[in-house]
Amino acid sequence: MDIRQDRQYGETHEWYTVEDGLVTVGVTEQGQEMLGDVVFADLPDVGQVVSEGAPCATLESVKAASDVLCPADGEVVEVNEALEESPELINDDPLDEGWILRIRPIGELSEWMSADEYGRMLEATD
Repeated sequence: MDIRQDRQYGETHEWYTVEDGLVTVGVTEQGQEMLGDVVFADLPDVGQVVSEGAPCATLESVKAASDVLCPADGEVVEVNEALEESPELINDDPLDEGWILRIRPIGELSEWMSADEYGRMLEATD
């Protein structure tokens, strides 16, 4: 399982990175495996205001629907439009091409788990 050092991780298997003042959000390999085959991504509108800890997108799979939690208060500045036609990108490449959205954060970002902390959490739940 690829747990990259350049990301922060949430307990519900989201990841985020910060680049050029924008926060990119996606789901981890573990998260997409738990979901199963993603068949639809319900993404927010660009310009929508999102809140830290609240759902900012919903992924529907053959198993269930699952909310993606937002790591920060902010404004959605971009969504991965490729997911509209190819939601399976989340299964095929969750850490790169399967990213979900980008947010311009308002205020400070909360610290999520480091890669090492996330790895330990996964080991503890095996």
